[in-house]
Amino acid sequence: MNQTLDSSRLATGSQANAQQTGANLGHPQIVRGITRATLRKDLRLEWRSKDAINSMLFFSLLVVVVFSFSFDPSAEESRQIAGGLVWVAFLFAAVVALNQTWARELRNQVLDAYRVSPAPPNSLFMAKVLGNFIFVAVLETLMTPLFIMFYRLRALGPAWPLLLVAAFGTWALVVNGTFFAAMSIRTRSREIMLPLLLFPISIPALLAMVQATTSILNGEGARFWIVLLVTYDLVFTTTCLLLFETVLNAE
Repeated sequence: MNQTLDSSRLATGSQANAQQTGANLGHPQIVRGITRATLRKDLRLEWRSKDAINSMLFFSLLVVVVFSFSFDPSAEESRQIAGGLVWVAFLFAAVVALNQTWARELRNQVLDAYRVSPAPPNSLFMAKVLGNFIFVAVLETLMTPLFIMFYRLRALGPAWPLLLVAAFGTWALVVNGTFFAAMSIRTRSREIMLPLLLFPISIPALLAMVQATTSILNGEGARFWIVLLVTYDLVFTTTCLLLFETVLNAE
């Protein structure tokens, strides 16, 4: 009888400790700490291997060179087509990095360890999104001067709104890309599945990015397209955060 009572108390105490641990891990400061630790780990791995950056740079450089040899547009024509060329190139290049986002976590069952740990799943997701955002932002920073040089781009008005378009547009690509990469990680053809899921859902954001870039280069207002991008980011970021735990724990 006493042994039964002791076992019951031990189980009750263990459950209470587990709940307390889960509550502590849900504290905003701890969530931010876990996110930073995971982000630093991903950045260190990429710094050592440079797999994603090198692949994206090669693909983007190939697009720039091929299209520059294919046609020789005037300055006016370049302003009309540059938005489409730039963002399509960045979209396809980003898929290369997004495909590797979760592949590293499959090695040595790291992803399974995340699943059984009491750490909040959203901290892992945000770390992956921020890492991909940094990788794609580095790509854009390196490739933008080449686009300007090859296509002789010059904005007719203020060019600073392009920074807003780049930031919100890149976030739209990586937040959905990271989420769908997690969905397709356990499929046999994840390299094919990710574009099939990502490209259709990214059409509104891609349209807004292209139209905003073209409008800014031609000296026109792009407020509507920027607001559309912000709205898109808020909606899909919230949706991905709400659904990521289900995706992470899915078999």
